[in-house]
Amino acid sequence: MALRVDDISINTIIGKGSAISGNLKVNGFIRIDGDIDGNLETDGNVIVGELARIRGNLTAKSVIVGGIIKGNVTASESIKVLSDAAVIGDVISRKVQIDASAVIHGHCISIKDEAEYKQASGQYFQSKAIKEKVIL
Repeated sequence: MALRVDDISINTIIGKGSAISGNLKVNGFIRIDGDIDGNLETDGNVIVGELARIRGNLTAKSVIVGGIIKGNVTASESIKVLSDAAVIGDVISRKVQIDASAVIHGHCISIKDEAEYKQASGQYFQSKAIKEKVIL
C-alpha cells in the first residue's frame, strides 16, 4: 500500500484558542487543538488534541481522540480513544482501540471485515435516520 503525501503531513491545523462555528469539509490530514461547533468531514486522518472540543459529528479515514467529542465518530480505517479523552456519541470503524480511563457514552460498531462493516454500518445509519424521523 502506497502512502499519500497527505497521510504523513498535516494539511490543516486548528490551533489552541481557535473556535469555529459551522460545518467543515477538509482535504487530507487535520489536527485540532481548538473548538469546533459543527460537523467535520475529511478523506484523511484526524488528530483531536487533549484541549480540543468538538460538538458535532466527525467523519474521516482514521481518528485519534485526545479531547472531547460530543457527536458520532465514523472512520473507515480506525479510531483510537486516548486515556483522558471522551466521546459522547457513537463510534463506528473497522478497528477501535480504547485506552484505560477513556469515556465512550454511545454505541460502538467495530467489524474488521470490510464487507461486513459496510453492511452493518449501512444498516445502523439507516435505522438511525428512521428513528430521527419518527414523531413521538
